[in-house]
Amino acid sequence: MGQVHYEVFVRKPGAASWALELATEDRTRATEVAEELIATGKAHAVKVVKETLDEETREFKSVTILTKGDTGKADKKKPEKDVQPLCVSPQDLYTIHAREQIGRLLENWLVRERATPCELLHRPDLIEKLDAAGMDLQHAIQKLAVPEAQHRGIGVHEVIRHFQKLIQSAIDRVLKDGKKKSFPDLVNESFAKAAERVMGEAERGYLLCGGVAGYIADSKTWGEKVTRLLDLADQAPQNTGPRALAFHVLETPLAEILSTRQGLGDLIGHDLDLGASLAAMTRLAASDSVDAMASIDANVARLVPPLSGPAARLANWLEGDKFQDVRSALAARVLRELATPRRLRPSDPEGEIAILRALAMCLTAAASKRMPLEQVQDAFVERSKMLVRGDFVESYLGSDRTPMGEVEALIWLAENVTGPANKRAASRWIGANITALKFERDLRASPDSPAAKLANLAAIQKSVARVGFVPEELIPLQAKIGEIGGLIEGDSKLVSLVVKAGAPAPQRLTLLLKLACGETCPIGPAADRAKAEVIKMTRDPGVREELAKAPEVLGKFKEMMMGMAA
Repeated sequence: MGQVHYEVFVRKPGAASWALELATEDRTRATEVAEELIATGKAHAVKVVKETLDEETREFKSVTILTKGDTGKADKKKPEKDVQPLCVSPQDLYTIHAREQIGRLLENWLVRERATPCELLHRPDLIEKLDAAGMDLQHAIQKLAVPEAQHRGIGVHEVIRHFQKLIQSAIDRVLKDGKKKSFPDLVNESFAKAAERVMGEAERGYLLCGGVAGYIADSKTWGEKVTRLLDLADQAPQNTGPRALAFHVLETPLAEILSTRQGLGDLIGHDLDLGASLAAMTRLAASDSVDAMASIDANVARLVPPLSGPAARLANWLEGDKFQDVRSALAARVLRELATPRRLRPSDPEGEIAILRALAMCLTAAASKRMPLEQVQDAFVERSKMLVRGDFVESYLGSDRTPMGEVEALIWLAENVTGPANKRAASRWIGANITALKFERDLRASPDSPAAKLANLAAIQKSVARVGFVPEELIPLQAKIGEIGGLIEGDSKLVSLVVKAGAPAPQRLTLLLKLACGETCPIGPAADRAKAEVIKMTRDPGVREELAKAPEVLGKFKEMMMGMAA
């Protein structure tokens, strides 16, 4: 079988053609990126194409394996006249947008070489390897040239020739500078001294980047590259100008390493589910906020554990005022991943809710420093949509919960979703269970004592009130819970039994007041019956006399009476 890779194409609203977004050998990665682009609204339509290289003809055969969004034929746009090429000089290849495009088009090759786009643009040895590979570079140029040719209304071959000439100029430039030893040798020269020395050069950023790329070139892992970059950060000059240059140069490869799945995996672990991965990224980007939350919430401490090795060292750097772009990029990535439909804990719905709650606490605490609070809220609203979908709720409830257990689980779910629409959906799930005949029948037939059943319903009624439902959603739920409480009390005649008990009047009054106040019985018919009996008893002179003889009971009685009146 020939060489196989997968390409993700996107089309923006109104665009006439598809544009390449990503090329990768990982089918799962390609489909996940496509799903994310649609989910986050970054693309009007996406498609994933499987490309298989024919060993004889050296041509690729294409098969579309996924399409999503409005993939119908778009309105044909006229080519724009006099549009400048994306890049007109070798220096244009070093901009952030150009490096991102290089990273996408050459992702597989860069992963195999364990290198970043920044390294490729500054290391003669890498450039010679890519130039010798031939097909990887040529295929990337073709994929880039097609959409630009359509956009500019010129021939594809003309654009390809332009890019080939531009790339060759960039290659010649780096090879020439490598032979001349223009890049600092950071093994034999300190990083601080090199940064100070190149400050007078017009191409100081390019030169220092070349030195950094050479310094991390023989690292065996992405984690080792990060370690070497942080070693250089420790050596950064103290003078303002050279120091700013040094950290700007270091931030480029560091950000590119963390933007790749392999690079990030080397730091935080490769075998993590999405929830654990986001927890580690959150601690990496906002370790101070996570530490603060972990100190007051044991679940945060358990679910967002401390980092170790190069990741812990990087987290310490990110707490300061350096590498702000890296920190912001990590935070933005966490929010993007939250907005995708991927499960945080694929086989553990309860764990999914727990990790989401922990992430919400940490990211909200970090919002003022790391990211806009509105973006954090929007991400959790989007994630909450998944929690109230039928497939998730069915998986979450399982098949071994009692009707009461299902309602308690749904209330916990409702407490951890955000957004009016999601709260409304959660209230409908709770309402469907509470109003089901099965819930009423199971509770009334339960072997538990009537007092225990009523106390459970009172707890449920209070929990529902804490969820944050609007009155239109809350009042019917509480009324139904109260109605079922009335039926249970009616079955057992609990209020009458308390009234007729042989216990002293203050004790009987206390029990009735707890029922009437909603403490041990849900507010509703049963509580109303208890309230009526309390009023009757307090009018009895004998009962008043007994209360007067027990001042401590009388004071508590008055407090409970005030609560009942409220």
